[in-house]
Amino acid sequence: MSAAPDILASLADALRAGRGFAHKRDIARVMEQLQADDSGAARTAVPNGDDCAALPLPGGGYQLLAIEGLMPDFVQQMPWFAGYSAVMVNLSDVAAMGGRPTAVVDALWSADADSAGEVIRGMQAACRQYGVPLVGGHTNLRSDGAQLAVAVLGHARRLISSFGARPGDRLLVAVDLRGQWEGAAPFWNASTRAPAARLQADLALMAELAEDGLCDAGKDISMAGVLGTLLMLLECSGQGAQVRLESLPVPDAEAGWRGWHDPAPEAQAARLRWLSAFPSYGHVLAVRPAHAGEVLRRFAAHDIACADVGEVERGTRLRVSLGDAQATLWDLADEGFILARDTRAAEPCHA
Repeated sequence: MSAAPDILASLADALRAGRGFAHKRDIARVMEQLQADDSGAARTAVPNGDDCAALPLPGGGYQLLAIEGLMPDFVQQMPWFAGYSAVMVNLSDVAAMGGRPTAVVDALWSADADSAGEVIRGMQAACRQYGVPLVGGHTNLRSDGAQLAVAVLGHARRLISSFGARPGDRLLVAVDLRGQWEGAAPFWNASTRAPAARLQADLALMAELAEDGLCDAGKDISMAGVLGTLLMLLECSGQGAQVRLESLPVPDAEAGWRGWHDPAPEAQAARLRWLSAFPSYGHVLAVRPAHAGEVLRRFAAHDIACADVGEVERGTRLRVSLGDAQATLWDLADEGFILARDTRAAEPCHA
């Protein structure tokens, strides 16, 4: 008898109960309050829930604004990598919307100059790697704990949006597998040791896809993992989807991968870790079928693993399969994920 149904059910239960899903669901509680004040909504090109705010520019195109706050325990335990990651994830948000970054600012709280210095050195290292200047910020060295937030300004000619997926789109997942786990954390690091020129070219690839009209719907993979990120994309777009787990790009055996059908507990732990991973370069894209082949070729030309893993479909369910086994990971008709109810199923953004 196949172990696939049990493996699939266990993975789905663990993802729903995990930290990544829980933190993303907090967004809905804030979104409900934002709905009461729509004073800025008319000035944005996309609703709340996308990776960046997108402000139309008078001469065409968009100004992009992204901000990320890091968990205090991460900043305290891994200050250099937290500083690096804070810049990296913001640059990824800008790229995910078809943009190119302009500059970085930060807000840093620390108990002393030495601890703050490690965070700052991490941010500076990321800015050098990606060729984006750190132009200012806010600093407090008299805090009881370590806290960090980073914001990035960018620009886009055409947008990739979380609100643009359509039924029939091919779901493509692109991940840079040329990396390794960062300690025991669920961070797949393909950035800190990579050549700067390669990182900058890979980051620009998303803007090129948007500008060439090959993709207008997608998100970068966040701490909710690949399936949680897809769920956010589907909720924003008012769609459902089906995903074949076996088609997802995965690291090789040397990185701890043991395959999808191995029933051993350590294999299940490796699968869950990968599905929960926050990769330094990872995107979920909804692409028109006519463009899917070219998008796959573009990523292959950069040596970035990219695979067709499923299809966007009408409905509210995110369904996942493993062999012949199927399960519903989430049904948005029963429970929302990140959006306030009035925001769900907004009209797609076609920039």
